[in-house]
Amino acid sequence: MSTMQSLFREAIFDPTRPVPDGLSDGNNSPAGRRFDVYRNNVTVSLIEALHTGFPVIARLLGKDNMDGVSRLFLRAHPPVSPLMTMYGDRFPDFLENVPQLAHIGYLADVARLEMALRRSYHAADSTQLNPDELAALTAEQLMKCTFSFAPSVGLVRSEWPIHDIWWINTNNSTTAPNPIAQDVLVTRPEFDPEPHPLPDGAATWIDALLNGCDINEALELTHKEIPDFDLTATLTLLLTGGALTSLATKD
Repeated sequence: MSTMQSLFREAIFDPTRPVPDGLSDGNNSPAGRRFDVYRNNVTVSLIEALHTGFPVIARLLGKDNMDGVSRLFLRAHPPVSPLMTMYGDRFPDFLENVPQLAHIGYLADVARLEMALRRSYHAADSTQLNPDELAALTAEQLMKCTFSFAPSVGLVRSEWPIHDIWWINTNNSTTAPNPIAQDVLVTRPEFDPEPHPLPDGAATWIDALLNGCDINEALELTHKEIPDFDLTATLTLLLTGGALTSLATKD
């Protein structure tokens, strides 16, 4: 990127910076006022993109606060691609480090859930694993199975009731969230992603599978945390949610 391009990019996202030297309008006059209009339009568009991409965060913060936080974010993290589909992927981490928001501890994890839903929506299609392939295995073979997961699958672990917070603010409910930690699995069985709050131990088991463990290895890790973990219910959720695409058996 040339020096002029760098100066232009920096000035677009920071209204405190002067108009770069050498810019002119269609009449060959200095582009000061027109540049300001263009800069404002870009800023407004990016703020709207964050409102759209994180509707629950916008609802929790309120419009004015969301606008202010969004301005800070876009100055720190301007778009790196002309495709805006995933703009804001660093927003959850950013929220976690804004001192003024430190008292809203769940905010970043709720944003991570919203980002996982967006990734799932735009992920590539895949073919679901046929449950008959599992049914054809012996119990010993089943425990040695490893899985490939659909690109649309997401796992968000949290110490906060993020699924309840998301659901309440998505459905305009007045119900109070349960004061519990909630891990959430995102699947896309058809066209739209679905978030599922997970029972105790399920996130540890799924995370181990995502990292290449077979069922038995993942189960051993999970039983160290939750001795009575329900394997059947969680495996059924993965199958019905279209989360699994293929299996292999370790020797």
